[in-house]
Amino acid sequence: MTLERQNLVIFTDGACSGNPGPGGWGAILAYPEGKVVELGGSSRATTNNQMELLATIEALALARDYDGGVAVYTDSTYVIRGVTQWVWGWKKRDWKTAEGKDVANQDLWKDLIRLVSARKPKPEWHYVRGHIGTPGNERCDDIARKFTEGKRVDLYRGSLLKYDHAIFDLPEDTSLPEMRPKEEKKVAHSYLSVVNGALEKHADWKSCEARVKGRPGAKFKKAANAANEAEILAEWGFDKKKI
Repeated sequence: MTLERQNLVIFTDGACSGNPGPGGWGAILAYPEGKVVELGGSSRATTNNQMELLATIEALALARDYDGGVAVYTDSTYVIRGVTQWVWGWKKRDWKTAEGKDVANQDLWKDLIRLVSARKPKPEWHYVRGHIGTPGNERCDDIARKFTEGKRVDLYRGSLLKYDHAIFDLPEDTSLPEMRPKEEKKVAHSYLSVVNGALEKHADWKSCEARVKGRPGAKFKKAANAANEAEILAEWGFDKKKI
């Protein structure tokens, strides 16, 4: 594509081994005047999403003194959808999800939103598919993975002319992929519990949980269908006619 160098171009990526587990992040800032700065870091106990967020936060924090436009390239749909779509609902609900649960990684999201809100013009967000050979994304991935593995990383800071990666080789299509529809949760056929040798069948998990919670030796299982229910009863040594 034709290289647009009016903007500060930022690439970010995060990695994690175990998720949660040790993780790392990497970022590259390529300034229009021809300067390149690499960033990176690690955490002993983290998640991939946290590292994706931290990479973006650290890059935008460094870019605070840059007055021009900023274009952020990331392979994290979580970051892009969160900052451009989901955050408005979260803030309206006092940082609760639509299901009423606390939004995960609130502290990081709030840091990111503060940085984004302070920028004029606002950053442009570009989705780049991971592992398809985009130089900026591949280098960030390499930085993040090396930090995850506890390896030494030589972070570059200098002229674009001496940089080993074609950072302005940008993908043509940076649109977000369509969200996959959530799979509907299958309704359980029944819930079975045994407390002090007595068997009970429940229509919902709430009543089953109330019976077994805090009861030493209690057993419980969800039955997906009638056949599965019969299998569980047989495993526990009960006759299906008992329920």
